[in-house]
Amino acid sequence: MSTSSSEEVGGGEGPSRRRRMSMWPEPFVEALAFRVAIDADGRLAAAHALFNIFQVCSTWRAISRSELLWQNLTRHIWNTWHLRHNTWREEYIYRHRTFNNFRRGRYMLTTLPFNIPSDNGLSCRRLVLSDHHLAAGFSDGAVRLFYLPTGLHLSTFYPQHRDRLGRFSSSVSGIILSDVRLVFATLDGDIHATIINGQMLLRRAHIGNVVNDGALVDFTGSNRWWVGLYAGVPGRAFHIWNGETEELVFVGGTLTDAEALMGWHLLTEITDLIGRVRVTSYENAIACTSSRVIVFDLQDQGVVLHEEEFVRGVIVGCFDCNDEAALITDRRGAASLRRLVSLEEVCRFRVRGGRVLGCVNSGYGVIITAEGVIRVWEIEGGDYLYHFRERMGECNAIVCDDRYVAAVASSTGIIHLWDFGAQ
Repeated sequence: MSTSSSEEVGGGEGPSRRRRMSMWPEPFVEALAFRVAIDADGRLAAAHALFNIFQVCSTWRAISRSELLWQNLTRHIWNTWHLRHNTWREEYIYRHRTFNNFRRGRYMLTTLPFNIPSDNGLSCRRLVLSDHHLAAGFSDGAVRLFYLPTGLHLSTFYPQHRDRLGRFSSSVSGIILSDVRLVFATLDGDIHATIINGQMLLRRAHIGNVVNDGALVDFTGSNRWWVGLYAGVPGRAFHIWNGETEELVFVGGTLTDAEALMGWHLLTEITDLIGRVRVTSYENAIACTSSRVIVFDLQDQGVVLHEEEFVRGVIVGCFDCNDEAALITDRRGAASLRRLVSLEEVCRFRVRGGRVLGCVNSGYGVIITAEGVIRVWEIEGGDYLYHFRERMGECNAIVCDDRYVAAVASSTGIIHLWDFGAQ
């Protein structure tokens, strides 16, 4: 029997088999490539799976030029829906390389041009990232905006003056940031907004009422929703606004009822974090206090989808989420990634070092200890990867996305920025 016949009978990769495969319709081959990439063992493995598909024959290699294929792959593997490069293929390659840089600890470190005098009591309370900007919110109500590609300080915004109830009532409690709009809230419940890249005129979008609502302890959102977490008045834990019309659409919830007194203390003194709230791109939000975590629906007026008590407590500063799962760390240093909405455990890893702050992006958990050691875990399986070489000392805030990690040192107020972006 000839070699070619043997390969044909045995299903080998001979010329006859390749000729038959080259006759497969292009839409079928494209769908096959998409499925093989999606089913690969992890997002980084998808590229190798695609490489194998493209090597089958010239016809199969031709689908590597399909923009529709790369668009679908980028959306499903990297959860990226907006094109930021010239083509979707370039977008996919950039996302792959940046994700790989994050895994291997390849970064460039810079510091942003601002530091806090050590004797004025000012502290950074919030850090938020968008594609091209970073915003830092401070205890005096100021929000400083930086342009990431150059590191330049663009502007500083201060809340409009009015009578305040307590020394820290104007302290920034949350920021919503895109490359178009900046929205921030203060503990007294005031919300201010401005358009980026215009004249950047700040306006007050909402006037808070501390007596009726309590302190606004955390604030977050998206283009569609703004969500505030309050403490101080029972039964009014959550406020939800339509982010497009700025209309208040829901008030209610009991998550912070047990922390009501602590909410009032925030207005006059710096205390431990009371609670955090995060919004996903799937119209849900997840919030925590030191003992409870709840997931609720934003479209359906705050309906609770899942709730869980944590006997070992929750470290509020080490609570965060991406679109798929939440990072929850108990007081004994056990960190777990919980699937949204069910809070089913995906993986677990051990956090060392007393007081910790943490955040997650789409693939990694980043946690900083009180000594300023920043460690990185892979959150699909909970594997520890590495720690940053730089030590900052104690930090007030940390944030990350798929490209950047930013943290601010408590003693100096200097913002350190680690850039993992593909160069």
